[in-house]
Amino acid sequence: MKASASPARSSARTPPAAALSSPDAAFAQSPLGQALMHVLAGGSASQRQIADYLLRNQMRVIALGIEELADNCQVSTATISRFARDIGQKNYSAMRGAMAETLQSLLQPVDKLRHTIERRARATSPVTESLEYAAANIAATSAALSLPDMHAVVRRLTRAKVVYVMGFGLSANLAGMLVQHLQPFCPHVVEVVGIGGSEVAAGHLVNLTAQDVLVVISFPRYTLDCIGLASFARDRGACIVALTDSPASPLAELAEHALFAQSTHPVLPSSASTALAMIEALAVALMVSNKDNVDKAARLSEVIAAYLYGGEHGVQVPRKTAAQQRKAVHKKQSL
Repeated sequence: MKASASPARSSARTPPAAALSSPDAAFAQSPLGQALMHVLAGGSASQRQIADYLLRNQMRVIALGIEELADNCQVSTATISRFARDIGQKNYSAMRGAMAETLQSLLQPVDKLRHTIERRARATSPVTESLEYAAANIAATSAALSLPDMHAVVRRLTRAKVVYVMGFGLSANLAGMLVQHLQPFCPHVVEVVGIGGSEVAAGHLVNLTAQDVLVVISFPRYTLDCIGLASFARDRGACIVALTDSPASPLAELAEHALFAQSTHPVLPSSASTALAMIEALAVALMVSNKDNVDKAARLSEVIAAYLYGGEHGVQVPRKTAAQQRKAVHKKQSL
């Protein structure tokens, strides 16, 4: 079962004005693009995967044969042919021709560069545009998130003997933040990469069992090491939870549970803002999932409070906790 916080349905939300003027968004607004968006909103898993790939790789697709597209989407050629008919095309060749015609008017490389320059010139600020994309990504991901699927991930984390968390490159920072959130509530949490590389990660994962969970975090550009080690962990029987951007991600098919965080960005290969928001949402879901975790969170807050500004080691004397206050009342009553 895959968690459904996918960019598939997220496109129903209105993107920022800057996004609407981009060539990629212009393709999505074309009749063919709208047909693909409709599939993303309610198609089967394989259909959503194909539609997602087509929308994200328009220029590449018109040069691909049906076998190559099937390999890239990890489906059969028969599935590609059925998909073409489902969106109103006679066959795959007709669908590819329709994409080429649409791109001819909207997404030629020279035009794309010109539109990009014009869009940036019209934008109030690249900073504002980046923030608009971040806000749109988070809103779209939130709208598509399935709470039952998120709770299924929480249950797997709760039952796991060991939770391994892996991310390379910029995703290593996200992995480190997730580890900090999980540690108080999971018996044993291992940051697979840390300050090491693939050899260190492989050394950690060699001890994986079927009782363990591996959380894999990867966004464009995906790293081969991450995919290879996730495959190794799956082969050892571990539960794979993927935090990635799309059903077209190479991690999606490796995972038993996949949480999709939209990561579109006008300049960067991908944005990490939604991934961070998803990590925080997962941490909160785990924190409130049972009474023991709620109690742990309360105790952790009390312990940390003494080391914060204004606490026992800070400027002011800390206020008494509720337990201390009750103890003081009982002591007074006994006098």
